[in-house]
Amino acid sequence: MSESPLSLRQWQALPLGRALIAAEARLLATTFDDVFGQELLQLGTWGSGRELLSQSHIRRQSVLTDADAADGDIVASLAHLPISSGSVDAVLLPHTLEHAADPYAVLREADRVLFAEGQLIVLGFQPASLWGLRSAASRAGYPPGLRRRLSAGRVRDWLGLLSYEIVSVRSYLYHLPRTPHGSIEATIPSLLHRGWFYPWPAAAYLIKARKRVYTLTPIRPRWRERRPVLGGLVEPSI
Repeated sequence: MSESPLSLRQWQALPLGRALIAAEARLLATTFDDVFGQELLQLGTWGSGRELLSQSHIRRQSVLTDADAADGDIVASLAHLPISSGSVDAVLLPHTLEHAADPYAVLREADRVLFAEGQLIVLGFQPASLWGLRSAASRAGYPPGLRRRLSAGRVRDWLGLLSYEIVSVRSYLYHLPRTPHGSIEATIPSLLHRGWFYPWPAAAYLIKARKRVYTLTPIRPRWRERRPVLGGLVEPSI
């Protein structure tokens, strides 16, 4: 009798899942260095509570999920956020687009609620990697529940359509998709930094982008040239 597939929450409780989330929290700690403001929004749950947001300088943090998860502050559709436009300083999408039914709609909603010059941070898994191959070979996806695999290039193209400036792109997850032998702390370096013995491409990426709003500068209409006037009368043409 075959075992039932693991849920995402069960996988995240395993050593590899815990090490991955801990590594991503450490990666985000440096990413948040220049992210300031009043409101930080995480769309979708990844890990437990605000684990990924622990090093953020923004105190008012909210986790919004479209499932009835205990770790979420707000339960709503990620494609129809109950949040005012231009009211959030930063948005984090931790593998959210890969789990969403309509990832571009979620990205557009994140764009809508962001202030001008607000920052958007996206975590994703690369399809062209050993993790991507294992996910493609599994009916449940890997990690479990992935609907699709979006490359960093595709996400950058979407952000370009929304007029975002790409601030930085970081590659990480230099580890085989299998249970690590050492402790979680000992595994984190191999997730974040490529070792000399790891020849395969990174399995995940972090994209940091800034929302640009371009205002139209009105151009004054040019006055039409008038014909010369002689004695108050328009000079007749010959």
